[in-house]
Amino acid sequence: MDARYRAVFTDLRTDQAIDVLPLREVEYDDYLGKPGSLTATLPVPDARMARRVRELVEGRTTVYLERGDEVCWGGIVWTLTPATDDRGLTTVGLQAATFDSYAGRRYIRANLSFTALDHLEIVRRLWDYMQGSEGGHIGVEYGPTAPTAARTVAYSDGDETLVEEAIGQLAAMEPGFEHRIAVYRDPVTGRRVKLLQLGSPTIRVGSQPVMLDLPGDVLSYSFPRDATRGGTTARARGGTPEGGAGGPVMSGEEVAEDLLAAGFPRLDTSSDHSNVTDKATLDAFARSELAALRGTVVIPSVRIRLGSGTTPALLGTTVRLRIKDVWFSEGLDARYRVIGIKVTAPERGRPETADLYLEEAD
Repeated sequence: MDARYRAVFTDLRTDQAIDVLPLREVEYDDYLGKPGSLTATLPVPDARMARRVRELVEGRTTVYLERGDEVCWGGIVWTLTPATDDRGLTTVGLQAATFDSYAGRRYIRANLSFTALDHLEIVRRLWDYMQGSEGGHIGVEYGPTAPTAARTVAYSDGDETLVEEAIGQLAAMEPGFEHRIAVYRDPVTGRRVKLLQLGSPTIRVGSQPVMLDLPGDVLSYSFPRDATRGGTTARARGGTPEGGAGGPVMSGEEVAEDLLAAGFPRLDTSSDHSNVTDKATLDAFARSELAALRGTVVIPSVRIRLGSGTTPALLGTTVRLRIKDVWFSEGLDARYRVIGIKVTAPERGRPETADLYLEEAD
């Protein structure tokens, strides 16, 4: 790993330092609305390094990736794989995921009810529930946000609903929201902070777009257009009410009449929400899903060079992408929002690059 990066390992619950260790073959990513990941290799050249690496315990160790003076990624070490190759070289493969992956390992095992409460506040209350349990506090912080949409939801002990699933269902309802856990160093205290960021309907960062050009910082691009994921109708299927004999509750069918009128064929999409029995909620799911999947799904991506002028801190920012080549012979000049980023750290003979995953900016 290039000298500009270093990996700091701490205890998940206390954030007490464990060690600073070298990593190789580092790739990490982060997204709005879902966990990011880190894969890397820990070289183990001798018994002394082996003793140090054994201090890392999967499931209770945090890894922070620092790029220069900035904390650029942080998460939970979930998997460690010691291995030896045919030359007798020993390494430990490391896999980690951002702190929001913790919600995918916690079930709602209490009766929780929220009435006419803002959806972002419900997310914070769910994190309160997770971190209020014995052994559950992992240091995630959150601040107030302006209310945008009231929801009435209830979760029952025994349903074994993942907190991650509950948050995802809330986010899927109009007007929706995005979430992530940002990590950074407090400029005053130097303390590492894990902050739950929420934005409805989206998270937006910065006031001016970042300029990206091909030729220029952009090394390559991809504009996949996928009709297998898109559709012109949507329907959401819920669960069966207690004591109900009529089967699961269904939403109405949402139809993109404008696309059908323009010549698109009827292409159906469907989704399952087994713990939802309220038809109005299912209707909201169907509307939201059709809005996201109507027609052809396009998620552009560009690969860029990273350097002093362009850093990995791009999630939620708007970029102005300008391309002039054979495909875009008339030139592309459009604005997109960065919804995901995957960084490949520099190694000997290989530059530092980032793949940016984009959506059209409003």
